[in-house]
Order: sequence, then C-alpha cells, then structure tokens
Amino acid sequence: MIWQAGPVTTTPDPAAADTDERLEATASTDAAGLIAHFRGPYADGPPAEALEVTMPPLDRFGLAELRRSVVIWVVLVLATVRAMARWVLNRQGRPAAQAACEGVVEGFEILGPTFVKLGQLIASSPSLFPAPLVDACARTLDEVAPFDPATVRKMVNRELGRPPGQIFKSFDDRPLASASIAQVHAVELPDGRQAVLKLQRPDIAQRMNTDLRIQHFLASRVLGRVKSLAPANVPAIIEDLHKVTNQELNAVLEAHRQTRFRDRIGAFGDNHGITAPEVYWEYCGPHSICMERMTGVPMDRFDAIREAGVDGELILRRGIKVWMEAALVHGPFHGDVHAGNLWLLDDGRATYLDFGIMGELPDPWKQTMREIIYTSMIDQDYRRVVRAYQKVGVMPADVDPEIAGPQIAMVMEPVLSRGIGGVSLGETFKLNLDMANQFGATTPRELVLIAKQLLYFERYATVLAPNYVMARDLFLVRNVFPDDVARLAEERGITLPD
Repeated sequence: MIWQAGPVTTTPDPAAADTDERLEATASTDAAGLIAHFRGPYADGPPAEALEVTMPPLDRFGLAELRRSVVIWVVLVLATVRAMARWVLNRQGRPAAQAACEGVVEGFEILGPTFVKLGQLIASSPSLFPAPLVDACARTLDEVAPFDPATVRKMVNRELGRPPGQIFKSFDDRPLASASIAQVHAVELPDGRQAVLKLQRPDIAQRMNTDLRIQHFLASRVLGRVKSLAPANVPAIIEDLHKVTNQELNAVLEAHRQTRFRDRIGAFGDNHGITAPEVYWEYCGPHSICMERMTGVPMDRFDAIREAGVDGELILRRGIKVWMEAALVHGPFHGDVHAGNLWLLDDGRATYLDFGIMGELPDPWKQTMREIIYTSMIDQDYRRVVRAYQKVGVMPADVDPEIAGPQIAMVMEPVLSRGIGGVSLGETFKLNLDMANQFGATTPRELVLIAKQLLYFERYATVLAPNYVMARDLFLVRNVFPDDVARLAEERGITLPD
C-alpha cells in the first residue's frame, strides 16, 4: 500500500440523501453536518469473536466452483492465445515461452484479486517457478484497478452506518492506492487529523475462497502430476495461500495486530526512530481500518533516501532491531516487509505498514531462534545450536554436540563474518530449513516467513550498507540479551546508537 499522494479532495456524496432512514434521530451534528463524537462499531476495541479467522473448506468443489472454472479456463486460454498471436506478428527476439507466460498473467489480471495474489506469490518465489513465468508475474506487484467511487461511498455507509460526508471532515473517494484485497482513501477526521481509510473490495472473501478452491483442485489433481513442478509443491503453496488470505480478509484482526505491534515498539523505552500507524478504532468497521496517515518514501527508493541526507544504514538497523524484538521477545512479527510496507518518513523516522500478514513462532521454536541468534551474535558456541536443534527435532538425539558444533562453526563462521553484500543470510537460513526437512523435522510456516523477511532486509542493505554485517550487530539484540550485549560492547569499546 502507498500512503503518500497529492492534496486530499472531498467529493460530494450523493448517497447521503438516500440514507436518512439509517440515521438516528438523536444524532447531534455540527454546522458542517459532521456527527459530534462519532463512535463506530469498534470504538471500544474489538470483541474476541471479531478476531477469529473464518477458514472455509478448501477441498469443496461444487456448482459455483464449476461455473467459475469455465470462466477461468476461457479467460486464460483466450489471454494466452491473444498473447501468442501478438508474438507471431512481432516477436522482438522474445522466446515463445515468455510470450505465453505474459498471456497467462494478463489472464490473472482479468480474473481478479485471487489470481493477482497468486501472481505476486510466483513473482516473489523465483527459485520455485520457471523464470519466464516469474518475470511475467512481476507486473502483478504493481497496483490493481480500483473499484468505483459510488461503491466506495456505499461501503463506507454500510461499514460505519453513516455516509462519509457525515463522518469525515473530508473524504477522497479516489484511492491513494489499490491492491488485491483492499484500497486506501485519504480522509480528514473532524478534529483535523490526517488519516487513511483502508477498504476491502466488495464480496472479496467469497470470490477469493471460490478461486482458491479451484486452484487447489487443479494443483492437486493436475499440476501435482507434472514432474517439473514437483519441487514447488503447488498444492501446499495454495493451502498456505488459503490460510494467509483468510487472515488478511479479517480487517479487525489486522487492525488489532497493528495496534499490538505499534504499542510494543517502545516496550524497552527506545526505538524512537521506528513507528507504525496508529489505528483510530472509532472509525473502523468489519471490513475497514482507519489509521494515521504516513508520508514518506518506500525503503527501496534509494536515491530519494540519499537525497534526504539520512543515515540509510542506521535507519535499516533500527528497523531490523524492532523486527527482531517482535519475533524473539514480543511474539507477533511483521511477515511482509517488502519496500511498500517499510517506509522512510519525512521526519526521518521509518515506519512499518500493512499488517495483513504476520507470524508468531511457537515457544520452542522461538527459543531455538534465540539460541541461534545468541550464538551468532555473542559467543559463536555452535554446540548450543546443536542442542537447540535436538530439542525441536531437527537433529537426532544421538548427534554429539561436541563433534557437530565445531563442524557447523567451520561452515557458518566464514559466511556470517562477511558483509551482507557478499552473502545471502536469507538463503543461508533457507539452507537450515532444508537441513531440518532432511532430518524429517516439521518446521512451522513462520520460519519460512522469517527467511523471506531476511531476504527483504538484504535487498535494502546491499545498497544502503553493503559492508554491514548483520550477524555481528550487537545493536539488533540489545533488548533481547541486554546483559551480554552491554558486557561485550564495553569489552570491545563499541558505542551502540540510540
């Protein structure tokens, strides 16, 4: 999501006249027609039942799915044929596979949010899918077409019980940005605070779950038999997408997680350079989130960051520190820190955005992660890593830590001591997951999320701080292992930043 745009404008609200029957006779308004002290359905915070994630069955395939399957088949075939016809007329040195994949992605865009999201997943998983398809899917990372202003106004009325003209001092029914599940509108609250209203697409849950059931049917019955796709385990990818998507579809849960994450950033009395938007619960609905408006640039706008004259490496270190504290101490961590969700603000701080995807490690794995990080950062005693892996079943109990520990150290230490520009910590972490799978251990999905976030951080670091050694930065774990970090910093004469 993008939170910065031009001036906020107010569009007249023709729907307001049709909603008089929904207004309470006792409602008091000011001279501008704004409701005084508006309180939406979650003004007192979300009830427990609103935070529950509804998971419709994925293995059901009925008449609705059959009808939709015909539409999907026709759209994908026609889009691919059209792309191939263009290729025949104007090849421009492109292989046929690339043209066909471009046609498939055009079909994804026509079919809507679920397939756009599938394209995004393919684009962000280059090691799992053929290169022409990955390259073609890159376009799905851009914005998708917004829904129309009339629908926007009707949704606000349905969500909050009032037309936007009676709730907000100003409301722009043209979105600042639109994504596969929701779009963001600029609003001004009655007290003058600048905010954004994130609205889910109409009937998005039913449509996406229907598409996901079809994708799972095809993945398990058809694609599962294609040997070249076996390493990707497409059915498992769809199952994970089903789980993640239905979590994202719960806007109340997202707002709750965002509030928790924001409140815990300052738990240790520091991290003043990192923030997250405040949720304005009075203006939230079942499918909408109202929050503080943030102004800045995405973390991968490297030229803009340099022009701002800020210390890019310090900003990045602060952001990683907050993320590690969330994962290793507080529990819920941000699970999608691509550049659109990590911004440098105009005031020099950085902010996390969009909390639809979050993870939380089970306690045994959280402790394992702490042991691994402690070893890397503090004492390089890899016998501890062996024992930690044994506790969660990654390594057999009969492996001797006294032997295996030094062997792991011989491999890992030369790698972790190099600058981040010369090694992929995310890929190194993925190798650890592969090792766990070889031993038959069941690893939680959250570990895959962690590896993905490390890869995102690496992308920023290779430009902002190519010599930065993340695996040795005591600053990142100052609040995780405070006594040990203080002792080592003093011994090494290191001054840790604020």
